[in-house]
Amino acid sequence: MNLPFIADKTFTNQDFTSTPLQKAEYDNCIFDNCNFSEAFLTSFSFLECEFNECNLSLVKIKEATFKDVVFNDCKMVGFPLQECNTLLLSVSFNHCDLQLALFNGLSLKQTLFNNSNLTKMDFTETNLTQAVFENCNMEQAIFEASNLEKANFETAYNFNIDPNHNRLKGAKFSKNNLEGLLKNHQLVISE
Repeated sequence: MNLPFIADKTFTNQDFTSTPLQKAEYDNCIFDNCNFSEAFLTSFSFLECEFNECNLSLVKIKEATFKDVVFNDCKMVGFPLQECNTLLLSVSFNHCDLQLALFNGLSLKQTLFNNSNLTKMDFTETNLTQAVFENCNMEQAIFEASNLEKANFETAYNFNIDPNHNRLKGAKFSKNNLEGLLKNHQLVISE
């Protein structure tokens, strides 16, 4: 099915929960302060788009495409990225609330997570090679059979990553957050 093509358009202060967004391929579009909470974006396509201060909590995105998409200051509680079309998937997150988001089983190489809340996220079996977690709260985030090789956790905090169940070769940590690699071993670490 060929979707209508919408390019270079800005959507501001739109509530897509009451008036749904037109099903289309959006290219180089900007969404400012829009509400997508629990909206259906199934099979939509977003290419080189930017979402600023949007609410994308519990959105339905089965088979949606996100290529070179940037999320800034967005509320994305329960965001089910694992349901999207994984072909061409590339995203970045700045100052976003991603509590309870589901990213399991995805390939998110070199993805940037900047100053974001990643509490209780699921990264099970996710390829996060060379991903950057800059100043992110990762409390109760799930890492199981994840590829974290060369990922940067130097300023991340509250994480619990078991080196026995994840690939960590070349991953970067700071001296201040190494205890996040040892929590499962119930060691007492003093300063």
